[in-house]
Order: sequence, then structure tokens, then C-alpha cells
Amino acid sequence: MCKLIPMAVSKKDIKKMFPNLYRELEEGGENSVSIDGIRENATEAENEISECTETHQHEKKLPQRTPMPDKLRHFNPQAVDFLRRCDTTEQAEEIIAYLQNKGEITKEYAAELRSQLEKGGVRSFGPKKEENYYFHEGGIA
Repeated sequence: MCKLIPMAVSKKDIKKMFPNLYRELEEGGENSVSIDGIRENATEAENEISECTETHQHEKKLPQRTPMPDKLRHFNPQAVDFLRRCDTTEQAEEIIAYLQNKGEITKEYAAELRSQLEKGGVRSFGPKKEENYYFHEGGIA
């Protein structure tokens, strides 16, 4: 089961990461997009778009879409991924306790993580994952 950890995002961050969305939200008014159908199979939808683009290229030039990198598709961060974002032992301990209390990790695994943390420190889990790490890894940023 995927659990999200809420994080506060400032207006400044939203403006920086999503300038067009920010502008649209600030302008107000009602925006809508009509949906004429539903595709349950993403591959089928992508193929249909490709065929349509190839067939009608002379009618209208459509911008070429950059394919989504498969590297992070269906990626689900684990305890170590969260621990690699920590700067201090206290932060790491808080993450371990949170994951254990939520039932995301077992008591035994939490004990193993705490032992490793005590013996090797926060960086024993790997190098720090900085802000926008996954955007860079996925080739998005």
C-alpha cells in the first residue's frame, strides 16, 4: 500500500516549479477541459496518438512528446530511500519510528535500521538524496 507523507509547499516553490499552473491559479476564473473518452490501457492510447500523428502530419504539426522515462515508473520508495534524505541521526530515528508506527516496516526491521544507524551513522544508508533527486534521476529536470 502506498502511503504519502504530507509536506508543506510554499507559494514561492509552486511558482518556481509550476509557473504556468501558478499563473492560471492566480488569474482565477473557471477553467475546464472536456473529456470525450477514457482509455484504460496507456500503451494503446500512446499507440493511437502515434498513429494519428503519423497519418495527419501534413494537416497539423504536433509537438513531439518526450517519452516518460521508465526508470522511475512504478517506483515505490522504501525506508532506506527516506533515510537517505535525512541530515541528522535524530531525523533518521524519527523516520524509523514513523514507519514502524504506521506499520510500513516491522519491529525487527526497525531494530536492524536503528542498529545500522547507531554503528554507521546516517550516511551508512547511502549518499544523501538532495532536493529534486527523482526529477534528475528520471531526466525530468
